Amino acid sequence: MNDHPLLHAVRTYAREFIDLRRDIHGHPELSFGEHRTAELVASRLKSWGYEVECGLGGTGVVGRLRKGSGRRALGLRADMDALPIQEATGLPYASRNPGVMHACGHDGHTAMLLCAARVLAESGGFSGTLNLIFQPAEEYGTDDSGAVRMMADGLFQKYPCDAIFAMHNMPGWPRGRLVFREGAMMASSDKVCITLEGCGGHGALPHKAADPVVAAASLVMALQTVVSRNVDPQDTAVVTVGVLRAGHANNVIPQSARLELSVRTLDPEVRRLVEQRIEALVHAQAQSFGVTARIDYRRGYAVLVNSCAETEFARLIGEELLGADRIERQGPALTGSEDFAYMLEKRPGSYLLIGNGEGDEAGACMVHNPGYDFNDENLAIGAAYWVLLARRFLA
Repeated sequence: MNDHPLLHAVRTYAREFIDLRRDIHGHPELSFGEHRTAELVASRLKSWGYEVECGLGGTGVVGRLRKGSGRRALGLRADMDALPIQEATGLPYASRNPGVMHACGHDGHTAMLLCAARVLAESGGFSGTLNLIFQPAEEYGTDDSGAVRMMADGLFQKYPCDAIFAMHNMPGWPRGRLVFREGAMMASSDKVCITLEGCGGHGALPHKAADPVVAAASLVMALQTVVSRNVDPQDTAVVTVGVLRAGHANNVIPQSARLELSVRTLDPEVRRLVEQRIEALVHAQAQSFGVTARIDYRRGYAVLVNSCAETEFARLIGEELLGADRIERQGPALTGSEDFAYMLEKRPGSYLLIGNGEGDEAGACMVHNPGYDFNDENLAIGAAYWVLLARRFLA
């Protein structure tokens, strides 16, 4: 099948933005510290004629471009922050900042949207208002993330959007394949910190102590029943105990033990059920071992839910650009999390994936891995997708 003419046009810009992507990759910045990246984004947008506001939500940037007399407004969002990971790719453009790495492809997301921004500024093809949202701190992990702060600073009041869209690369899918899903697309993410307080003592005299380690061990196993015995098998939930700390010496029963959990669900009701069952189990297990429990249940990102009409529109754009055989109409939900979920609670829209590579392909290394890199062959595809979507939405 022949490529869409727009892909050929966008590829003439690609080299510039691959170089830009690699520059961003070499200078990664953590959440709310994206000063260099934000300045780079803002300067490019201004040079192409966008109205630009900086500092929204801390280090966020919004570029607005109006053309024609159309009244509709579209929001396209890219994330900018990196992760606290030491890069191990050995690439010539690898991170110059020790312990910080673009291990999730936000450098590529930013470059794709900037490439589309230039094409749309120079060639137009739409009538209405285009709002390009470059968001900080997607990796922040709490309900005070970049999306939340940008909205608290008046994002949608200053820049009204009839719909919003975002795209994320995904290793494990063939390079350039577009994956759509209506409904719940990504999971909520909650962090639970549990402290079990017992009575320390000599390891040789356990009957003189109340052992929080035994209680913690039992609790780890009991928590597995929340998913297997309380959640409907047709629903999705994950309860992972990622931290278990207690004691410093083999012959000492410690005073306390600490567990930290990651909890993921794809439905708000299931989320509430899991929270209730965890709290009940923790206190019941603690009481049964003669220790006490404190629970710090921290709600993180919400379930990301794609609206049906906007997702179908997004699919049609994918089919027009690449053909029906190169898109996935209803891909599987993911148990990872995304703070774009908060924007979708305020505006209709859709979040889609672009395959980064599978098997032996370049780009197949999973995100959040020291060996990951964004697949530059996706840059023209992603940018062309944004250009076509903007032109069709603002026709």
